[in-house]
Amino acid sequence: MFKRWIEIDPNKSALIIGPRRSGKTTYLKDAFPEYAYATLDDFDAFDWAERDPKGFITSLGKHCIIDEIQRVPKLTIAVKYAIDNENAHILMTGSSSIGLLDASADTLAGRINQYSMTTACWGESISKPLHSIFHEKASVPTIKEGMRTFREVATYGLFPEVVTSQSSDEKKKILRNYRDTYFTKDLMQMGNIENLSGLNAIFSNICRSIGSHLEVSNFARESSLSVPSTKKYLNTLEQSELTFKLYGYQYGPAKRYIKAAKTYFSDNGIIESFHVRISEGQLIENFVISELEKRRKLGLIKADRFYYYKSSAGREIDLVFEEDQCLNAVEIKAIKSPSGKDLSNLKEFINQSNRKVKGFLFYLGEDYQEIEGITLIPIYSLFCGK
Repeated sequence: MFKRWIEIDPNKSALIIGPRRSGKTTYLKDAFPEYAYATLDDFDAFDWAERDPKGFITSLGKHCIIDEIQRVPKLTIAVKYAIDNENAHILMTGSSSIGLLDASADTLAGRINQYSMTTACWGESISKPLHSIFHEKASVPTIKEGMRTFREVATYGLFPEVVTSQSSDEKKKILRNYRDTYFTKDLMQMGNIENLSGLNAIFSNICRSIGSHLEVSNFARESSLSVPSTKKYLNTLEQSELTFKLYGYQYGPAKRYIKAAKTYFSDNGIIESFHVRISEGQLIENFVISELEKRRKLGLIKADRFYYYKSSAGREIDLVFEEDQCLNAVEIKAIKSPSGKDLSNLKEFINQSNRKVKGFLFYLGEDYQEIEGITLIPIYSLFCGK
């Protein structure tokens, strides 16, 4: 167990959502060792919770941890009663929001805090955050350590069990096991999915489409699934925190979305587990955006949502977000020496805006630079950055 960057209020009941094997249970057991514990992965506990939700909650006492509560969403009604009438402090985890957030939104609003538990941030197993990624420069030793470990984490990802494994072979074995259990069979059960080959095809197609707009009709055809089934599978992956979407940013307060979305994996280890060959640019783009999304979910980056941008002429910005009343535009390049052409989309985006915009380019160099108002940030600064 290493110290996680997440912080929860110890005085208020909570729901922690995150993908399987991201460390939710380990964190809570470590932080609240005296609390009673039950997991709905256990058939007997599941059966009891289904038949007698109130009796199940009462049996755990006033201080308890309930794992995988999404398996019995109606249990949230009994949790509400215990919090309101018995002064209970209940900590819950869920590896999927399927049917859960709708149920808990009505019953637990105002009674609990909701948190996201991501897979580990790069550097989280080493220390607390050492610098702000967009506002401070990482130290030279931090950059050097990031350079040393970058290829490994970009390939195998940062599931805690993978992080603490010593060899590449062991990391590969763990990810293969995750693929055959948590990423597929477990997902099929939670999402009521019947076609394993179709689900595997969806995973593979998402890998190949990283950085591109997700066209559901193309996915359906290539996966030999109907369009409704394809939408269902894609939604299940997102609700299980294995993927996330970026919607298109548009200027103006009335409309911020365009129809086409981009889908990214929440951790690069998922890509490795399916052995799909993708370009270095795609691998690095997924890594950088997923690392920033982890920090957004943890509240380290103060943005409500991430977007991408595409102009009518087809010029794209990889990531756009608002923080502290400033618009931030981010490009990601798998290069060591950016040219003026690599900055052109950012410069055009900044010039056409009627508000304050900061432009950033993440690249594979070692040095921070500023070129024509664009800040160049080494990708390695993500190591121990917040």
